[in-house]
Amino acid sequence: MIPENDNPREACGVFGVYAPGEDVARLTFYGLYALQHRGQESAGIAASDGVSMGLRTGMGLVSQVFDEEDLAFLRGHIATGHTRYSTAGGSLECNAQPIVVHDSYTDSPIALAHNGNLTNAHLLREDLEAQGVVFESSADSEIIAHLLALAPAGTWEERFHYVMRRCEGAYSLTVMTRDTLFAVRDPLGVRPLCIGHFGDGSYAVASESCALEHLGIDVDRELRPGEVVQIDDTGARSFFPTAPAQKQALCTFEYVYFARPDSTIEDRLIYPVRERMGAELAREYHVDADIVIGVPDSATPAAIGYAREADIPYREGLVKNRYVGRTFIQPDQRIRDAGVSLKFNALGDVLKGKRVIVVDDSIVRGTTTPRVVALLRKAGASEVHMRITSPPIVSPCFFGVDMATRWELIGANKTTEEIREHIGADSLGYLSLEGLERAINISDERLCNACFTGEYPINMQLQMAGLDSATRREPELAAANSLNRAGRP
Repeated sequence: MIPENDNPREACGVFGVYAPGEDVARLTFYGLYALQHRGQESAGIAASDGVSMGLRTGMGLVSQVFDEEDLAFLRGHIATGHTRYSTAGGSLECNAQPIVVHDSYTDSPIALAHNGNLTNAHLLREDLEAQGVVFESSADSEIIAHLLALAPAGTWEERFHYVMRRCEGAYSLTVMTRDTLFAVRDPLGVRPLCIGHFGDGSYAVASESCALEHLGIDVDRELRPGEVVQIDDTGARSFFPTAPAQKQALCTFEYVYFARPDSTIEDRLIYPVRERMGAELAREYHVDADIVIGVPDSATPAAIGYAREADIPYREGLVKNRYVGRTFIQPDQRIRDAGVSLKFNALGDVLKGKRVIVVDDSIVRGTTTPRVVALLRKAGASEVHMRITSPPIVSPCFFGVDMATRWELIGANKTTEEIREHIGADSLGYLSLEGLERAINISDERLCNACFTGEYPINMQLQMAGLDSATRREPELAAANSLNRAGRP
């Protein structure tokens, strides 16, 4: 089997549009196309004309799932879309989103697209099943949809209060009824969500600003943690169904890896933030070398920042095949044995005889990096020095990122020197948490750094207890209990 990408993997991208007179399905298609980097397993679009709602979902890339016939079927003035990488719930067609459920109060459908992960999903699911709810998927997103559909009668603000009071964890949502679009961000603000406007009374929301900008839509702002924006024929209005969380928890990896470099989060363009990460890394871990290269694509800005700060030439030493892993054709043994060389091709004329600094964003399991180092040495590099723009990942993520279990995290089980030996590099340096926060220039009180510190923004005992007994990691539970006893949030 082709080795898995050793980077953390994001859960999803969401997109929603309210635009009378516009081809909302096509707008959503291109919005999802711009968010493809956030998930490549499945995609879906739901659309409504105010009377009926249509839905199309499928496995694969956005361009593989939809054709002109699908877009013609999805008629209306409201749409919501989703592109998915599975975390909670497997890579199954039944888990493709948007998820559509029947609203018991209004006797109409509700379509929901979700980016994130609920930390109390197992408890909520058990409660809903006890009430007679039959689930059609294994995704925790369906839990949110059913909670909203079963919420006691009242205003939408009251119904979202009922849902958000019960849900714990990360959820940025687009929710659509037959005549209204909602954008929702959890009180912790773990995942980004922004809103923009265009034309007369038309709005769009997306996981990242780049998706709106691609469509020529003016980005107004990001939703605030705990905010719900309701969009209908009267315009857009905002409300906060629950009290603000004591601590915000924007995922640091949005800056390190997930978001596109042309996106803006918290008024910070991602590209220069990553350049500053590289510069901080050069100050912390300088080494004499001939060239600096980045592991494309996410580490390229950081490599440029490192090279500039260290006054060492930046070169492109690796060329990436962006379509590896995005096909349903299974490789034969010869292709499997090619390993990481399917994903990257080393430029021998650039690397031969050179002392090379290689900048990457993370090492998770330690499966891909040794192959990258070996590929560079095979191309003739005389020295390979790895520099990582994040601290060692020592704890799993429960908020919608595939970080593996603690036992699989190489940073949790080996020292930096042991990791250096494992990957075969001449030296290895991780950016400190302080250096990372300086580069982002946001207080750690507004970031979630749990994967680096093990200190989660909410109590994780129930999440640990809800792990399947066949795969439960007792040291993880003990560590979480220890943190809770220490009085950490």
